[in-house]
Amino acid sequence: MRLEVILSGFGGQGILFAGNLLALCGMHQGYQVSFLPVYGPEMRGGTCHCTVIISDKEIASPLVLEPSYLIIFNLPSFIKFMPRLKKGGLALVNSDLVKKEEIENFEELISGKRVIFLPLNTLSEEVGAPQSLNMCALGAFNGLLEIFPERIFKKALKEMLGEAKAHLFEPNLRAYKRGFEEVKKLG
Repeated sequence: MRLEVILSGFGGQGILFAGNLLALCGMHQGYQVSFLPVYGPEMRGGTCHCTVIISDKEIASPLVLEPSYLIIFNLPSFIKFMPRLKKGGLALVNSDLVKKEEIENFEELISGKRVIFLPLNTLSEEVGAPQSLNMCALGAFNGLLEIFPERIFKKALKEMLGEAKAHLFEPNLRAYKRGFEEVKKLG
């Protein structure tokens, strides 16, 4: 088993936190993991992305040129990374910020790929955690692939938040569950 995932969006959307959390979940599940963050000097508001590899074998390099999976939070990220997604790959896309009709060559970009559009901003707002669209995305991603059980996610989330941010555990868990449930409705 080998998952190569690129998560991308604006700085401040929790891209790096989500990628780090995904890697930690993989580690707690007993897999080899790699986490490689990349962000520009703009930070909040600028584009950032990270690469996560989860594998049952040793990982020689953290670089991923053609990912099998994308988690996309905004339009610039969609345009940048969709061409790199492998044929047959899966992209989870935030439909609140990526509108099909705004993409000039949409059909060409998605040809031969599975693309799931979910309103991540809306879903996170529905559960009272508007800044947790990243957790909605992780919930949906895990709902699609079923990589790890919820108890692993909870353990990793508690570890990432620590005591200083323990008050954020419940809102993030609600957002995660909302994303998981929403993607399961797609069948």
